[in-house]
Amino acid sequence: MDHDIPRLLAFADTLADAARSAILPHFRVPHRVDNKSDTHFDPVTEADRASEQRMRQLIEAGFPDHGIHGEEFGEKAGASGYQWILDPIDGTRAFVAGLPTWGVLIGLYYEGAPLIGVMDQPYLDERYRGWMTGAESTIRGATRDLRTRGCAHLKDSTLSSTDPTLFRGTESASFERVRKASKVVRFGFDCYAYCMLASGTMDCVIESGLKAFDIAALIPIVTGAGGGVCNWQGGDASRGGQVLAYGDANIRDQALSLLGAISR
Repeated sequence: MDHDIPRLLAFADTLADAARSAILPHFRVPHRVDNKSDTHFDPVTEADRASEQRMRQLIEAGFPDHGIHGEEFGEKAGASGYQWILDPIDGTRAFVAGLPTWGVLIGLYYEGAPLIGVMDQPYLDERYRGWMTGAESTIRGATRDLRTRGCAHLKDSTLSSTDPTLFRGTESASFERVRKASKVVRFGFDCYAYCMLASGTMDCVIESGLKAFDIAALIPIVTGAGGGVCNWQGGDASRGGQVLAYGDANIRDQALSLLGAISR
């Protein structure tokens, strides 16, 4: 199918602009924070809800036959094969702590496959756009193409993960093997780390327990910049779960080996 990528990206920008307007009045000011979990702190804020509601309204008005899957308000079926996948604030813990490493994630799948993605960081005025054959950033008005960097060995790599407590059971040992093999390891950056990978300043992101809305927007950004995203078995990561994002195929192969997917 011939997708009108420029038109879809322009509409994703419209969604991101609307999310910015809904979110920024709540950042670094007192606002309501609720906990969605009975077992751990899983925050949702007024800003999350306002952002997703506004984006959903625009999609329903502009593309009424498109499906929607949002973190806060669930799924709405569509009839076109297109599905917008929304995380109104990825990194809500960072948001409530006043840290600027959260972002708005806007992904579009066609018949279950990633098509385009946008990550917007409103406070820093940074926007990252990706389609499966290209990616770009617009940072404080300056737009440039994104390209991952070459890195032949994990020993020279910069690795990121949102939180070491993401990993359960044998996952912890698997991640620890990659962590020990890497040169620099940074935690706590949620979606922002993937965009730094696409920008060529990091090499690898490893996560577990992700949902589709955590990764949908990021796959086209990383892939379009020349890298890739897979699961820990080297397969499809578009529905989340165990995720490995990489800028260089050498890093992918070495990380998968240490994660246990490829025998050594």
